[in-house]
Amino acid sequence: MVFKKLLGSLGIGAPTVDTVLDGGPVSPGGTLTGQVHMRGGQADFDIQHITLELVAQVEAEHSEGEAHGAVAFHRAAVGGGFRLHQNEQRALPFAMPLPWETPVTELHGQPLGVILGVRTELVVASARDAGDMDPVTVSPLPAQEAVLDAFGRLGFGFKSADLEMGHIRGTGQQLPFYQEIELHPSPQYAHAVQEIEVTFLASPGGLEVVLEADKRGGFFTGGHDAVNRFTVGHHEQQDWAALVDSWVRRMVENHAARPHHAAPHNPLMHQGHHGGHPQPYPQQGYADKDGHGGHYGHHGRRGDHDHDGPGMGTVVAAGAAGLAAGVVGGMVLDEVFDDDGGDDGGGEE
Repeated sequence: MVFKKLLGSLGIGAPTVDTVLDGGPVSPGGTLTGQVHMRGGQADFDIQHITLELVAQVEAEHSEGEAHGAVAFHRAAVGGGFRLHQNEQRALPFAMPLPWETPVTELHGQPLGVILGVRTELVVASARDAGDMDPVTVSPLPAQEAVLDAFGRLGFGFKSADLEMGHIRGTGQQLPFYQEIELHPSPQYAHAVQEIEVTFLASPGGLEVVLEADKRGGFFTGGHDAVNRFTVGHHEQQDWAALVDSWVRRMVENHAARPHHAAPHNPLMHQGHHGGHPQPYPQQGYADKDGHGGHYGHHGRRGDHDHDGPGMGTVVAAGAAGLAAGVVGGMVLDEVFDDDGGDDGGGEE
């Protein structure tokens, strides 16, 4: 057993801890399980609290450019209130429910390049330290996978995936950030859009699908964004390709029918996390993105913090797993988790 060091504020000779996750991915709203392995230090220690913390690497944009950083978005106490004797080895099983909006990190076994992990915090005699961050693999819910597979069958290609700081106005978003999965347009829509961004906001009652199209500009008009929001159930049985195609077609046609000289009010504006509260929304909505404050994505949009996302390969998708064929980025995970901002103060022993 390899134990990760906890030096920092706990000092040399303190207990060491290693969190071992059970094999296999977990889904949003599911339960992350595993064990916290502890080994006693050079003396007896009273373990006051053991807390697991979900951490994501999130992008944001600000006036001077882009930045990135780790955002903790969920915590759960899994143990404490016992004495760990000198050199004693102990394993503490845990089961940690995940938020429904937990980002998806893989599709059909291929990593998306999204950085997500669990960090273990140990509190000993009023001193605390956080160990290394262990990567967490999250697979899509059935409805999320069905939507992405439908895009693949329609000829859309995977471009990239990242996490954006801020809120999407008019949705039931709970976390301080949201996930964007960027797709290259299919040949059928390449004349109308440069890319489509898909955001999933899951809840116990179903799935909100927010689609944003980066529009191509015409001869007299510049490029601009169009946003639509749709809802589906977790276990719907239907022709997903036809449904998704109708969403994209409606977004393109609705936007083309609107005049471009006046920007309408946008109920789905991306707000920074200091923005107001979500507003009521229709079941299916259309909005143009205007330029009046709030949080924006990659196309001249503003946020609170941001970073350069991992580079992704371009692919023309085909078949149910077409999008997954273009997904790369596993090495990015290793790089980030090997350098977690110096939280642990050491490597492995």
